[in-house]
Amino acid sequence: MNQNNIYQLPKISFLNGKLWPYLSEEQVRIHYSEHHRAYVKNANKLLSDLQNAHQKKEATNFNSFYKSLTFNVSGHILHSLFWENLTAQAGTLPPESLTAVITHNFKNLTQFKQEFIAAGTTIEGSGWVALTYSPETDRLIILQIEKHQVNLIADHKLLLVVDVWEHAYYLDYQQRRDRYLNAIWEIINWQVVADRLKQAQT
Repeated sequence: MNQNNIYQLPKISFLNGKLWPYLSEEQVRIHYSEHHRAYVKNANKLLSDLQNAHQKKEATNFNSFYKSLTFNVSGHILHSLFWENLTAQAGTLPPESLTAVITHNFKNLTQFKQEFIAAGTTIEGSGWVALTYSPETDRLIILQIEKHQVNLIADHKLLLVVDVWEHAYYLDYQQRRDRYLNAIWEIINWQVVADRLKQAQT
């Protein structure tokens, strides 16, 4: 339980070049220490501002607070899931249980990879590509999340998220988002994806 009632930057073990040659040490450091940290800082400031605003008697524009809070908190949560989705052990394969579910939904792993990377490559502007699970339909669905919070389906459980904002890859891959996504594919922690799916199905 968070005793401080604030959002906290998670610890990661990728700041020493462990993801090279797929992601450089500098790329990971800037992404984590500058961008992710900024979402956490902004979210906590907004929480403090909201608390102060609730105590004031004059009229306050809460709409702008809530919009900014949703953006920054969602950015923090997605980044936290993203770091968990990565592993320094390159080239691992999904567990058999996960492979079976992916095959049932996408015909085979190759087709799933093609659809996932195509979805990530074609997102307009900045956002995320995500593999999600729908409890109501018992299906795996790929979502194109714009910014951090647009196009999310409320009841879908996030299993695998990949950041396709330029700050996630531009130092290493410039405008070649497809090359970045293919590189990320080599360092996905499939056990984490499988564990999230198992939890979502219970």
